[in-house]
Amino acid sequence: MKILMMGHKVIPSRDGGIEVVVTNLATELVKQGHEVTVFNRKRKHDKNHKPLKEYNGVKLEEVFTINKKSLDALVYSFFCFLKIRFSRKKYDVIHIHAEGPCFFLWMLGKHKNTKVVVTIHGLDHLRSKWSKIGSHILRKAERSAVKHADEIIVLTQVEKSYFKNRYNRDTILIPNGVKKATLIKPDIILNKYNLHKDDYILFLGRIVPEKGVHYLLEAWKRVKEQINTDKKLVIAGSESHSQEYYDKIVKTSKEMDSVILTGFVEGQELQELYSNAYLYVLPSDIEGMAMSFLEAMSYGNTCLVSNIPENLEVIDEGCFVFEAGNVDRLRHQIKKIINLNLKTHENIKLPYNFEEVTKMTEEVYKK
Repeated sequence: MKILMMGHKVIPSRDGGIEVVVTNLATELVKQGHEVTVFNRKRKHDKNHKPLKEYNGVKLEEVFTINKKSLDALVYSFFCFLKIRFSRKKYDVIHIHAEGPCFFLWMLGKHKNTKVVVTIHGLDHLRSKWSKIGSHILRKAERSAVKHADEIIVLTQVEKSYFKNRYNRDTILIPNGVKKATLIKPDIILNKYNLHKDDYILFLGRIVPEKGVHYLLEAWKRVKEQINTDKKLVIAGSESHSQEYYDKIVKTSKEMDSVILTGFVEGQELQELYSNAYLYVLPSDIEGMAMSFLEAMSYGNTCLVSNIPENLEVIDEGCFVFEAGNVDRLRHQIKKIINLNLKTHENIKLPYNFEEVTKMTEEVYKK
């Protein structure tokens, strides 16, 4: 099949969970013999580094956008559909990732010979990083997906129930996948941050309000006041449409000697952080299906997550939970887990792998 994917930012990259999914799903589909084209958002490039035209057999094309956060996704989506509408190239499947790009889905018109599939990576209009206008646009985009898409894929039972109850629309549940992890010893993180195995607690993700990093910092402050521990708190990630919030997190972190802000991480540094953390924490108020949580489990991390339904669908017996938004319960759990002196990275789990996810997605394309 000739498959087009759009809706993400850029691949290959780790800008967010969607980018990880698109990167892996596209490359797995190529391995199965399909021709996959991906529309990346056009970015400013170093004169010495031209944008990739291909990645692991996946064809990469850049689409114009305005590199301003309030307009980026909307402008990109408009020009994606304009390009599809007037291109001579025809696709068997157009796979749109996230609900926002569906705002212009009507531009495709009739598409009898092309199946349109939308994957909802979370109910984006609920995320606090968006303004009222942004949330309104996302709700309209969601309704457009319901009206125009041939099939809608969701990641969790929560989302499946949402679409059935709100729109009476049946959806297909396909969770995010994850690759088998390889544990590696600290090297980069030892030299950069003086981090050793099991001497830090890790948050890894975008620094946005719904991820609950402010809860974690307050809970960690209380833990340090109550027990004597040499462990550090590592917050790895960058801001996304939430500069004011990010600045507050940076300011609070700098007031605490035991907190390390790494900024955006990828490659070996990312692997080392997962491989050597004593505890992974995800204090989110809202999630789709957090890729960092799945990856942490694949590295055998002990995980402490908020009890939102999307997280509860993923947890196993090696996970701890706390009441979402409750700083004191988060403090209690962190303190307890530190005192347990657990052996970590012994039970590596693969909740879902990309090979299985790809097969399930292929079946949707063929329906």
